[in-house]
Amino acid sequence: MTRASGAWRAAGWVAAVLLAVAMLAPFAVMLSTSLMDEFEVFRVPPPLLPAVPRWRNYPEALGALPFGRFFANTIVFAGWVVAGQVATAAAAGYAFARLAFPGRRALFAATLALLMVPGVVLLIPRFLLLHALGWVDTVHGLVSAELVSVWGIFLLRQAFQAVPRELEDAARLDGAGEFAVFWHIALPAVRPALATLALFAFVDAWKSYLWPLIATRSLDRRTVEVGVAAFHGFYASNWPYQMAAAVVAALPLLLVFLLAQRYFIRGIQLTGFR
Repeated sequence: MTRASGAWRAAGWVAAVLLAVAMLAPFAVMLSTSLMDEFEVFRVPPPLLPAVPRWRNYPEALGALPFGRFFANTIVFAGWVVAGQVATAAAAGYAFARLAFPGRRALFAATLALLMVPGVVLLIPRFLLLHALGWVDTVHGLVSAELVSVWGIFLLRQAFQAVPRELEDAARLDGAGEFAVFWHIALPAVRPALATLALFAFVDAWKSYLWPLIATRSLDRRTVEVGVAAFHGFYASNWPYQMAAAVVAALPLLLVFLLAQRYFIRGIQLTGFR
């Protein structure tokens, strides 16, 4: 190893460590604040660590609002979103990858063009549609607008295109119909992509804030992210309570990432963006 290459490697490690510290610092502050006294966070200069950790902040914060209900709502919401996005993306992705029909390329291009539309632009039209249907503050109203993922369609279309056509042709020679080929041949071959889509759909649904805030009104229909934000109204100055609730809300995502981080990486590799 030359001296120059060693210096570049050392500089890379230093940059990686600094980047990791910059990314982890907000989470460390959140955890530390969650264990402080209500007035300890307002000291000047603010302390980095609590003088005496207040572990009771967690049960008190979770008991101040119906967080059990928030978690149940989020699990139901995320479950339906995962099932809906996997089903619709698999069907549309296979159609774009394998079925020949008029206007396929133009329709796929139009579908990809939707990725350029900011999601916030669609919030008001989606809400007006829900209001016209009478679905505001309902589970099916909250879920229905999140059942299709354009990114998921693109991901599975790319995955289906990578499946050797010989496998499908052999199944057709054995008498399998198009649905049987899709269900028994194509889908099992793209299981890693399906798992990647399911993982991203779950994470997006769990941390979704704007749409659940707009689509629900009653406290019993709120999701975890909206519930955490509600602390700013109920306990505006109690930052330890808010941070304790935020830590608990983030724990499922942290666990999912630790258990399935290879699918996060796989999703970035397959598409090049997210």
